[in-house]
Formats: sequence, C-alpha cells, structure tokens
Amino acid sequence: MAPKFQNIAPDVKLGENVKIFDFVNLYGCSIGDNTKIGAFVEIQKNAFIGKNCKISSHTFICEGVTIEDGVFVGHNVTFINDKYPRATTADGELQTESDWQVVPTLVKRGASIGSSATILCGVTIGEGAIVGAGSVVTRDVPPYTIVAGVPAKPRGKVKDR
Repeated sequence: MAPKFQNIAPDVKLGENVKIFDFVNLYGCSIGDNTKIGAFVEIQKNAFIGKNCKISSHTFICEGVTIEDGVFVGHNVTFINDKYPRATTADGELQTESDWQVVPTLVKRGASIGSSATILCGVTIGEGAIVGAGSVVTRDVPPYTIVAGVPAKPRGKVKDR
C-alpha cells in the first residue's frame, strides 16, 4: 500500500471514526465523529467541523469557519475569512496575522454546498439550505432555501426535509 501523505498537526481534535484521505493539511481544527475529509483538503486553526459531515476533495476551510453536524461540502469549495485581503499594510510592509481580523462564517446543520462554490466571510448558511455549484455566497442564506449564481440568489425552497 502506498504511503499516506498527510499533515495532521498534534493540536487537531479528531472525533471517533473520522476518515481522512491522502494529501490533507489539518492544523488547530476540530473534526466531529464519523466525518469524512477528502483528499487535498486544508482545514485551518480555529475551524470547527461537526459530526457526520462530508468534506469533499480540494476544499479549503479557513480559520473562523464553523460547520455544524450533517453538512455536505462539495469538491473545490473555498471559504474566505478576510473581508479586505491585502498583501501589504498602508506603509507598504508585508502584512502579518496581527494586521487582519478573522470574520466568522457559520454553516448550519444539514446544509449542502455544491462543488466550486465560494463562501465569503461573515455569512450564515441556514439549516438545510442548499448552495448551488459554482455559486458565490455574499449574504446569509435562510434555512431550507436553495441559492445559486454569482452572486448567489434565492432560487427556491427545499421541499424534502
């Protein structure tokens, strides 16, 4: 069997029966029981993933993101945590961690996020909501609402709860 190439820092809190595929980068995060983490996923410090979630491959979950229980995150989803990202300060110096502020994002229980969606910081995706593939979420998504597009807009209601 080929070796697993995983970078799982000692400060990661893993629940029971967590399945982690190859080429992941996890540090300072918490992952709940029975969650699956796909290949090429990065989950940063102070990110929290609930129980019974599926995080598909090539997904980036940054600091400040909380994903509740039973959430599906499709392939290549990106979460953003900085409202005004810049490389340098007003003085032209390279920014450090102290130069920016994490803006939290919350994905509520049972929501689904389609492949290649981008979730901007500071939003809440409601319980049971569905985000269409390729969407850019710039505002809160109400519970059991289907959103899609760039920017994501309501397209309907989830009928099967």
